[in-house]
Amino acid sequence: MKRHLLILLAALASLAVCAALALAVIERPEARTDLPRVVAHSIEHAGAPHPITAVLLDFRSYDTLLEVAVLLVAVVVALALREAQPDGPDRMGLDNPLLRAVMSWLLPLMLLVAAYLLWAGSTRPGGAFQAAAVLAAAGVLLRLAGVRLGGFAGEGGARRLRALLVLGPAVFVAVGAGTALGGRAFLDYPADWAGGLILAIELALTLSIALALLSLFRLAPPQSDVERLPERRRRARE
Repeated sequence: MKRHLLILLAALASLAVCAALALAVIERPEARTDLPRVVAHSIEHAGAPHPITAVLLDFRSYDTLLEVAVLLVAVVVALALREAQPDGPDRMGLDNPLLRAVMSWLLPLMLLVAAYLLWAGSTRPGGAFQAAAVLAAAGVLLRLAGVRLGGFAGEGGARRLRALLVLGPAVFVAVGAGTALGGRAFLDYPADWAGGLILAIELALTLSIALALLSLFRLAPPQSDVERLPERRRRARE
């Protein structure tokens, strides 16, 4: 009886949230400012000529900083919830020679695509998030092939991983602090330095986001835990 009541309450809460979201979309107010025109008028003073990059890392850089911080918090929570497990090909890796052979050809191509997306982000669609997604996908394929990232093994490797995870947000905050100390607003880049500062932030963010996504994949429950999941659910119902 209690379980059915909880399910009913969860369903009602879900319906209420869906109704509120639908109402917010239907009854949204008309825009008072023509944002595309504002961006087009101000982009010549931004550090990147592409509107998306200019908005993400110049006009609304606070939002991007908070997005990266949320991703970092998700990794921290996953690390806190994850029990220590042996990390190696014995618990993650497919015994598939074809996958390893394909990876020897595919990995260099994925690295080139990630580098291109990062560099092209200033003038066309791309940037740190897209490049990081490709790098993370390459890392996932390596893990599925049973290849360990030796630089992150052991206690020293764990420290290096944590340092690279916080590298992106740290560079972001450091650039903002530097602009504030220079007499400007936080993350208000000087015109002569804007392009270089945005590129430095994107380089650091690419590494941090890629490692964050890969860490979330690596911290997923091992197959042994998944096999015991039905038993845990049965015990919880009892």
